[in-house]
Amino acid sequence: MSKKIRKPIKKEKDFSGKILKILSQSANKTFNYKQIAAKLELDDTKSRNQIIKDLKLLAASKKIIETEPGKYLVKAISQDYYEGTIDMTSRKTAYFICDEFEEDVFIPTNNLNRALDKDKVKVYVYNRRKGKRPEGEVIEVLERDKTEFVGVIDMQPNFAFVSTANPKMYTDIFIPKDKIGEAENGDVVLVKIEDWPKRADSPFGSVIRVLGKPGEHNTEIHAILAEYGLPSDFPVEVEVYAQKIDTSIQEYEIAKRRDMRDTLTFTIDPKDAKDFDDALSFKKLENGNFEIGIHIADVSHYLEEGTILDDEAYQRATSVYLVDRVVPMLPEVLSNFACSLRPNEEKYTFSAVFEVSPTSQVINQWFGRTVIYSDQRFAYEEAQYIIETKDNTIPIDISITGESYVVSDEIVEATLKLDELAKILRKKRMQNGAISFDKVEVKFNLDAEGEPEGVYFKVSKDANHLIEEFMLLANRKVAEYIGKQKKTFVYRIHDEPNEDKLIAMATVIAKFGYKIDFRNKGDISKSLNALMEEVNGKKEQNLIDTLAIRSMSKAKYSTDNIGHYGLAFDYYSHFTSPIRRYPDVMVHRLLQYYLDGGASVDEETYETKCLHCSNMESLATNAERDSIKYMQVKYMQDHQDEEFLGVISGVTEWGIYVEIVSNKCEGMVRIREIKDDYYTFDEKQYALVGATSNSILQLGDEIYVKVKNADLVKKQLDFHFLRRAE
Repeated sequence: MSKKIRKPIKKEKDFSGKILKILSQSANKTFNYKQIAAKLELDDTKSRNQIIKDLKLLAASKKIIETEPGKYLVKAISQDYYEGTIDMTSRKTAYFICDEFEEDVFIPTNNLNRALDKDKVKVYVYNRRKGKRPEGEVIEVLERDKTEFVGVIDMQPNFAFVSTANPKMYTDIFIPKDKIGEAENGDVVLVKIEDWPKRADSPFGSVIRVLGKPGEHNTEIHAILAEYGLPSDFPVEVEVYAQKIDTSIQEYEIAKRRDMRDTLTFTIDPKDAKDFDDALSFKKLENGNFEIGIHIADVSHYLEEGTILDDEAYQRATSVYLVDRVVPMLPEVLSNFACSLRPNEEKYTFSAVFEVSPTSQVINQWFGRTVIYSDQRFAYEEAQYIIETKDNTIPIDISITGESYVVSDEIVEATLKLDELAKILRKKRMQNGAISFDKVEVKFNLDAEGEPEGVYFKVSKDANHLIEEFMLLANRKVAEYIGKQKKTFVYRIHDEPNEDKLIAMATVIAKFGYKIDFRNKGDISKSLNALMEEVNGKKEQNLIDTLAIRSMSKAKYSTDNIGHYGLAFDYYSHFTSPIRRYPDVMVHRLLQYYLDGGASVDEETYETKCLHCSNMESLATNAERDSIKYMQVKYMQDHQDEEFLGVISGVTEWGIYVEIVSNKCEGMVRIREIKDDYYTFDEKQYALVGATSNSILQLGDEIYVKVKNADLVKKQLDFHFLRRAE
């Protein structure tokens, strides 16, 4: 007798979530079951009966109100509906971030309802009172974070799809035939999402710009900028406007300013710098103190409010420093010429001038517009040579002139005294609880075509610290001067560290034998400084530096002054780089306005500007990071046959991350690639453990690897595991 095949019982559809979504989108309107069925495009009896049943259940659970028989309304104020932001994972699920929840709310894939990463959304939250982790469903996308995406176009006969390399973008974008433009199959393109029809799996978009072929240098750099919505060129009308600005130095303007052209003045910058936005002046006073001037390019003299140039600068908010180029905030005629404090040229500046005692006490201060004459330009290496040797002959191998030259005794004496005073200022900061993050910066030697020939590390030395301390002094004193008047101002603020991140960091660094004390604010900073000193020069330095920085809150701009935790300042602002940061331009304008006796400006207006500048800074930082990753992958692509010593910098269930010691490039070794045993992930030990040998691969272990794959588009490296280091 043949076995009877049982048909699976079809589970009844639950329309509750969709009903709530419809009612929430029209919060003040009543709906009956027919209207809801029509919205859901359902006309069969079974579905309609299920809708009636779900409406009754929702009303019984008080999630909706039956205003009259058969008519329903969502509760006007519901404790289950929240507004916040979507944080996508790479697994097509997301978390809902909302200030009203201590922990983020999980959003399963089928509850995203077309929400994309960082979109502002309204979410219905359930599982709140059952002791379970809360979950949610997106009811409405309130505001898209972005509508433009970079991806590779895949052409079909009558349409195309664009897929992005961004792991958080879970859908491709459908491009109708008439919106493909000049794109060819396989091109990297910038597309704009224009619509997402109800029944469509993918959003519909159009090609805005063809960026080039994948893997080509210029294509990938422009793709990085486009991905973050950053510009690559100035609009023609902005360039034309900038060219027409009168940048000459005029006697009538000098007459309005403090004339400091006769005071010894010089700049210290990176050797490849093109814009010099700060200079130091130095004068010995008869009372044994010193007059030290921090002179900043007077950008606001040329950048007038309400002009197309100012609008463009505000929109950009910052210069973007990619690995092979700078995308400036201001056109070159200003950034590299009129506002650049070049040697042997008179320049308009905005200055903070201090009378400083031999123990670095500020005795008097003065702020205002000045005119200066820079006597000398130094690279950091040249100033460092003077500090280390006290010699006034700059050798040819570090000279920016290409030949050996002699520096005047006056400048050597000023440099050495400024270094001495800066060291006292730095010591005081550290004693007050400032944190010293001297993270190693990865730099590349590029050939004429922008190809990486080598990698080197930039480390801060005394000359860097000299400039840093006097810039910090100016920034702090300007903020303090206005802050104590209780007037609206643009502050650079930095909150206390996140305790959860500190605990997570403590767990990781314990694997290396380090610890941090976070019983109180003061202990954290002292403990972190001791840790930074202890790891300096060790193989795990870069990993621990990165972890420490990630445990910190992000600094940002605000009119609400909470102080700067990392610098241990009660008042802090950005005054010293208006060529490359718009907040500094705002600070210059406000400072002059208040010096002229102006009343406090509107706080809300400036808070909005602060938020914009903080957001643009974050995008620029991400673009800069991506350009470094891209260049690291490009560099390693040319070294595929070489063995590299690396340090295990991360351990996951799918493999280990390895950072190359010689160049800080990071890549992954998949768990299946490690052939000497069968490894599984031990979460408690942050390690992979061999099933047969019990051998362990853990954070900080040194291993040898070789490049397996270098993906320029995804900016990812995969390594072959070769062997452990002896």
